[in-house]
Order: sequence, then structure tokens, then C-alpha cells
Amino acid sequence: MSGTLNKVMLIGHLGDEVKMHYFEGGNCIGRFPIATNETYTSKQTNERVTNTEWHNIVVRNKAAEICEKYLSKGDKVYIEGRLKTRKWQDDKGQERYSTEIQCTDFTFLTTKNDSQNVNTQATPQQQNHQKSANPTPVSSSSNENDHDDLPF
Repeated sequence: MSGTLNKVMLIGHLGDEVKMHYFEGGNCIGRFPIATNETYTSKQTNERVTNTEWHNIVVRNKAAEICEKYLSKGDKVYIEGRLKTRKWQDDKGQERYSTEIQCTDFTFLTTKNDSQNVNTQATPQQQNHQKSANPTPVSSSSNENDHDDLPF
């Protein structure tokens, strides 16, 4: 194989709201951080240790507008993209580097609407209407009844 691969897949929680930047000509960029966690048990202390890694996500144009509309701090999201390192100068003139994930695909695992549905008591008809009106992909888990015909 003579090609190369630059691909990132992350599932994490938003650390802040989506920050939008608009440009002449109608283009825009959305930026937001997501946190991923790794949990393990320390062999020395036998305690559970959680390490959090922060990732800077960049989304462009229509995808950025969709993220701004449906995502908020704390929401869980699947991000797919590629790594890109930018070089820039700070206020003191020193060169700095930022590594970002240029998002090419995403799936909302929880959204603003999901968070609101959990906090409000709605009738079953209202809940069904809200779920069917949600245009964002949401991961679904199988019904417990679906497991009845499994042989084990």
C-alpha cells in the first residue's frame, strides 16, 4: 500500500458551546472542545484513575450551523475527521502550534432536545411527536423485548 491515512474517530462530551466565526461570502467555521476519558485501576494504589484528554474540533459551513443549533455543553457526540496542525503567532510574537480535528462527519448521541426531554414531564403523545420531529441522528439501543428469541 503506497497511500497514507489521517483519520480520527472520537466519542466525547462537549466542553463548551459551539463558537461560530462567519466570513465574507457566507462561509463559516464552528469550533468546540470535546473531552474523552480513559479509566483504569492503578496497580500500586488499587484506585480507579480517570484521565481526560481534550480535543479541539473544527466544523465548516452547513455542518457548523447544524452543530451550533443542536449541540450544547455536556452533550455526547461522535466525531470523525482528520488531524490538522496550525501554526500561529501569539501576542508576544512567539510561534505557537495547535492541533485540531477537522470534522468530516458527526453523529449526535445526545442533543439539546434530549436534555430538555429528560427534564420535562410530557405526555406520551408529546414525547412521540418530539422524537419524530428530531432531525439529528441519535444512537438507539435495542428494546429489552428484542432479546426474547435469543437462545442464551
